[in-house]
Amino acid sequence: MKISRRVASQRSDVAPFEAMETMREAAALEAAGRDIAHLEVGQPGEPAPKAALEAVRSALRDPLGYTVALGLAPLREGVADLYRARHGLVIDPSRIVATTGSSAGFQLAFIAAFNPGARIAMAEPGYPSYRQIASALGLTPVGLPVGPENRWTPTAAMLDAAAAEAPIDGVLIASPANPTGVAATRSELAALTGWCATNGAWFISDEIYHGLTYDEPAASALEFDNDAIIVSSFSKYFAMTGWRIGWMVLPEPLLRPIERLAQNLFICPPHVSQIAALAALSAEAALELEARREVYAANRDYLMRMLPELKLGGAAPCDGAFYLYFQLPDGAPNSKEWCAKLLHEAGVATTPGLDFDPRRGERTARISFAGSPEEVRKGAERIAAWAAKQDY
Repeated sequence: MKISRRVASQRSDVAPFEAMETMREAAALEAAGRDIAHLEVGQPGEPAPKAALEAVRSALRDPLGYTVALGLAPLREGVADLYRARHGLVIDPSRIVATTGSSAGFQLAFIAAFNPGARIAMAEPGYPSYRQIASALGLTPVGLPVGPENRWTPTAAMLDAAAAEAPIDGVLIASPANPTGVAATRSELAALTGWCATNGAWFISDEIYHGLTYDEPAASALEFDNDAIIVSSFSKYFAMTGWRIGWMVLPEPLLRPIERLAQNLFICPPHVSQIAALAALSAEAALELEARREVYAANRDYLMRMLPELKLGGAAPCDGAFYLYFQLPDGAPNSKEWCAKLLHEAGVATTPGLDFDPRRGERTARISFAGSPEEVRKGAERIAAWAAKQDY
């Protein structure tokens, strides 16, 4: 008798990404003829900058083969220029690595910086794929519950408490954060990077939403710790989600390990996407992207004014990014059921809070306002009309 071992691995047993699950379900409804307002995924409604599209059109006449694993030299130099312009930082382009989106960046960072079993502290609520990538790689995500009382940002005291249970090997912070949109203050970043330096832990900074703040620019962790691991992307501010192109800024000890890993895991980021990304860094593109940021700001202000009509409250401050993270009304079902009912009954796709906070997210949900003003208004008006009919 044969014994079957053809089963999925334990490491693949991770929770689904609910925003993508909702997107799939919404697509099925659209295929059946329903009109859906998409407020579920953090995806800009506009295409890549015109300069990027023109650069790609020109490049398609030539062979687009492999590049070196760390990415095209002009692109790495362009990212270094971006940090000089945004933060006044002088970064050697050799420390910059182009990646296949930020997702590849987190995989590379986790593998290079941590041994199996390492504990990585991160905010709850937070981007769900942090937890799932870490778990799949044999690492232990350590959730730090945040909320209005601590401005939705982990504190050094929280890290002390977590480290008292077992050593913390790394701290991962996003600023501005998904799903709350909260940007860490300079003093908060200084305290967290300082804790890591004192305790010998790696600090990983997710800066994917830099450029998308509405009151003041976000600070980079590199302003406080030159050995911070930076993960970022062209997906959000540069509106290039499907191009799958991002970058890392690395401390010297991780450069060669990550280069070897990138060679074997990815070979290189997509050549065509690197060409588009370089053009997206141009001054011409910057004017276009700043105009889009103003649209996101208007979308945010509109939704904040609409909260009472939507019967939603307790929204996080939303300093940046393009998300509204809010409390569900008293008496409403849990977040997964609430979002499902809203999708099927009102034709609005949103994301349940359980995606971001597995322990407390049953009473929260997230709206993305990355789409056009028309899409956001359509979704909000449908939510308001639907909410008025609910008996809670």
